[in-house]
Amino acid sequence: MKFIYSVLAIIAILGVFFLAYTWYKAPKYVNGEIAPNFTSASPTGEEISLSDYKGEYVLIDFWGSWCGPCRMENRQLVPLHDKYQQLKFKDAKGFTILSVGIETRKERWLGAIQQDNLHWGSHVSELQRFKGEISKLYKINEIPTKYLVNPEGQIIGVNLTVKQIDDLLSKRLAS
Repeated sequence: MKFIYSVLAIIAILGVFFLAYTWYKAPKYVNGEIAPNFTSASPTGEEISLSDYKGEYVLIDFWGSWCGPCRMENRQLVPLHDKYQQLKFKDAKGFTILSVGIETRKERWLGAIQQDNLHWGSHVSELQRFKGEISKLYKINEIPTKYLVNPEGQIIGVNLTVKQIDDLLSKRLAS
């Protein structure tokens, strides 16, 4: 009987850890919610806000130069950006990626932007890794994390694959 209680206790403890980890990983915002605005500095010191892109589809991409999966995903984001950058949408002025660097070292961040050919102009970082205000606002505990926002500022996708983002955007193209 003690064995059964021990096994049940272990299962309960593992269940609690699983639930805690799932809660920890869960994005703060879900589909249908309005993406909170934020402002931060670009590599040149220019202030960039999410609200600057009102009327466009925006992919908010939380990533880091030190994050292997982020760097691999960048290889897919560049062609996605290039594909939709100049296309016309039924309900939007365009598409952009707003990259939020979860960083502490500016030179590594800038080097990764250049190495990965992230040639869109909307890059920001507070250089405080997960302790920055934007990270706290969006409860970023792991990267990559992505939010796809529609022209009205509403979140329409959280942590979608690049293929899923491509599918969503292609359905919204003007005829």
